[in-house]
Amino acid sequence: MLTAGAAALLAALGLVSPPAAGAATTSTPDAFSATAQQQIAALQAVKAGRTATESKVDSKLLVAEKGVAKQLNALQSGVAAGGTVVVDIRASKVSPDLIAGLTKAGAGIRAVSDRYGSVRAEVPLSAVSAIAARSDVKRVEQADQAMTARELATPVTSGKGTETKQQKADRIAGELQKAVSAKSQRSAAAAATLTSEGDRAHNADIARQQFGVTGVGVKACALSDGVDSLAASQAKGELPPNVDVIAGQEGDGDEGTAMLEIIHDLAPNAALGFASAFNSDASFADNIRKLRFESHCDVIVDDVIYFKESPFQDWIIAQAVNDVTADGALYFSSAGNEGNVADGTAGHWEGDFVDSGKSVGKFAGTAHNFAGAAGNQIYEPISTASSANVPVTLHWSDPIGASANDYDLYLLNAAGAVVSFSQNVQDGTQDPYEILATPAFGGAGLRLAVVKFSGAARYLSLSALRGRFSDSADGLKAYNTPGVTVGHSAARDAFSVAATPAAQAFGRLLEPGDPANPAGPYPGSFSGASKAERFTSDGPRRVFYEADGTPITPGNVSSTGGEVRTKPEITAADGVKTSVTGFNPFFGTSAAAPHAAAIAALVLSGNPGLPPSEVREALINTAVDIEKPGPDNFTGAGVILADKVLAYTGASPQPLAVAKQPTVTPADGGSSLDPGDTAKVTLPVTNDGDGTAVSTSVVLTSPTPGVTVAPRSKSYGTISPGQTGVNDFTITVPASQQLGVPVVLNARVTFAGAHSPTTASFSLPVGTPSPVAQDFAYAGAPVAIPDNSPVGASVTIPVTGVGRASKVTFSVDGTTCSTDPNSTTVGLNHSYVGDLVGTLTSPSGAKATVFQRNGGSGDNLCQVVFADNAATAFSTVTSANAPFTGSYRPTQSLTGGLAGAAADGTWTFSAVDVAGGDVGSIRAVALHINGFVQPPAAGAPSNVRGYTNNGPVHPL
Repeated sequence: MLTAGAAALLAALGLVSPPAAGAATTSTPDAFSATAQQQIAALQAVKAGRTATESKVDSKLLVAEKGVAKQLNALQSGVAAGGTVVVDIRASKVSPDLIAGLTKAGAGIRAVSDRYGSVRAEVPLSAVSAIAARSDVKRVEQADQAMTARELATPVTSGKGTETKQQKADRIAGELQKAVSAKSQRSAAAAATLTSEGDRAHNADIARQQFGVTGVGVKACALSDGVDSLAASQAKGELPPNVDVIAGQEGDGDEGTAMLEIIHDLAPNAALGFASAFNSDASFADNIRKLRFESHCDVIVDDVIYFKESPFQDWIIAQAVNDVTADGALYFSSAGNEGNVADGTAGHWEGDFVDSGKSVGKFAGTAHNFAGAAGNQIYEPISTASSANVPVTLHWSDPIGASANDYDLYLLNAAGAVVSFSQNVQDGTQDPYEILATPAFGGAGLRLAVVKFSGAARYLSLSALRGRFSDSADGLKAYNTPGVTVGHSAARDAFSVAATPAAQAFGRLLEPGDPANPAGPYPGSFSGASKAERFTSDGPRRVFYEADGTPITPGNVSSTGGEVRTKPEITAADGVKTSVTGFNPFFGTSAAAPHAAAIAALVLSGNPGLPPSEVREALINTAVDIEKPGPDNFTGAGVILADKVLAYTGASPQPLAVAKQPTVTPADGGSSLDPGDTAKVTLPVTNDGDGTAVSTSVVLTSPTPGVTVAPRSKSYGTISPGQTGVNDFTITVPASQQLGVPVVLNARVTFAGAHSPTTASFSLPVGTPSPVAQDFAYAGAPVAIPDNSPVGASVTIPVTGVGRASKVTFSVDGTTCSTDPNSTTVGLNHSYVGDLVGTLTSPSGAKATVFQRNGGSGDNLCQVVFADNAATAFSTVTSANAPFTGSYRPTQSLTGGLAGAAADGTWTFSAVDVAGGDVGSIRAVALHINGFVQPPAAGAPSNVRGYTNNGPVHPL
């Protein structure tokens, strides 16, 4: 329904409902139809009549909220007049008061970024204006959307062909069960793994053999949609068991799993990590930083573009890339699959605004002339064959957050009616950005118009992402320019990676009548004859502002100003095998970027500490030129070959000698290390590297007051790759050492190699662990777990009378177990346990992840014990195991992570639901904590391993 205020405004302006689509007068290349004039004027009336609060609301949300959209025939803004919308709330600060206010307004919180003052939430459309009226809210935007750079053999439109959540859970559970069964039977099928054809095509197999490097000492991490099939890939042997996934950032989807498999194929001994890029734009930026500064990733790769990312200034995601590259990380990003001018597959135009002299509606503003000096054409035609559900972005050369020049974007059909629009306010504090989307099923004769509502002429960037600008049937000429690669892949020190097929050709024509797609060289390797994928995005990228908004060329933000960045820099393989369902083959620059990242990991593995500038030099200078002679704007310097890169940098197998968990044997024969004891400490050192560790020695010290270690150092001699040497040390614990306060040992391992020294710390419990566990249960009412919200639900468990903990076990209890998702007799009822991340926090603030997106669609946890010594890891469960009962190993060690400190105080268990559609409650959980007792006079040695001491170094 049209609101009273909007109706009065339109009536006063004489803007009544336009004629039906069939009655619309057809537009001409240099003029809007009468229908378009009337419709745009109606939309502009809303903009002109806005209040200060309404100026903070996204234009499509505002039009929908006022009900104006219903009065405009053919309009498909994508915002329903009722129900809820997902929005990004940009605030001066994310405070508890803001979160509470949003929740009270009916919002479901989806993602929170304190650093960027950003909250993603699903809110009632009717609540948008009230949220915008808050003084701490700067703007309420339609949620910034993203896409990966995967190219689908069969494009998905309007949700058709996609799995439901339940179907996906059932498929993944079946794959995991099959893999676990095959592994337990040690069948040939279980031992056989798939290897990306890019390993062969990039000569990475030859490089590993020739230079003896495998990724040792390097951590390579990916950001994408999700890692749904991670456990299945691990069970199949396609990925190692210790992939470091940031808790709560597992995401939704499997592109991340496929990317990790590619990295592991080329750099099999690199450590791996992952975080989702899809929670929100601000969360993506936060996760880039987390992977470097918390997870310590050396090489980071992503395949994601957020539509709001500016082509002209490094926005928050690019700023995060700048931060991690400044800290020494290597960052690789997909160039994108938005096409290129050379292949005629692009949907991108950029250039200076040209005033057409054509005014619009009843308000100030003129349309842009795409023809420039060649004539007057106010439309950019979209190819009918690539017109379905295409995001269209408009950016211009104002600084982010300080645009005082107001441009608007309109999509019209062949009959001249407005189909979609974006007309946000820019009056000095907003972003120079507009976005709309074409209809879900596309349409014939769609065309775009850019209108300067007010202000000065600026340099424009108009992109139909995965669409194409093509001449129309009614005589409109398409205008394309290079430069569709935008956003963080265009950051100065990032590597933007184009794609070339490793093996078979991409399986469909991009549009009817297109030339055939190229095939790759597999089982051969890339050469100068290789061809780029026809969909790979082109550069270069013109940038006008530094990240902080400082102009690069003050006073010149036109086509002759700014800085031109050469993008993409390099090309790598796509169209490769992975074991992940739906990603065999895996096409797109999404597959290319992890190949390049893996080769960089090999470089660092053979050259620890090599400066990023030298890695860049090696990749670019050794790239094999393809396509046009010399560097070009869609393959960069060319396709990289691992053997050539390593020959350029030089590389040698590096040892990596690391101290492992020691074994303690008290001299008095007791079972535990007690105050006043002298004990033998047997310390293993394992060479996890590619090269032999020579002149290996260990310095063992303790920061614990009164503890002595003798001798301080010992030689371990030479340790071959994969081998372990051991030595014995003697420690003395002072009689004054408190029970339960651990002795800390610091081991520094030195050897001949660039990774030397390595360090490790070990906590040795002091005192005899009590065999009796004390039980502490949550005694409150059930606490609902909010659906798909990082806020989560928490319960507290007070603990008294334990002192220090020697062992921590956690249980989810219940009286009667069932799979009824509404059961009140289970310990934690939830209709999709695989949505949950459970975390236990001790009084000291130490945290341990109990479970992490395990169990698929299974319902309910009931009478389940999480214990470090359980035989089965909870990560292996599937929905077939529901309701989940019995004993399981937690994701992270509870005793190792939480014991040793004072147990008395308040413990907290939290459960966070990170995916939509399912709910539940925490009902009955408990802690079981063992303390310490006075040590007995004698007993069997603890944790004694069968070592024979025949000298200073002896192998296991």
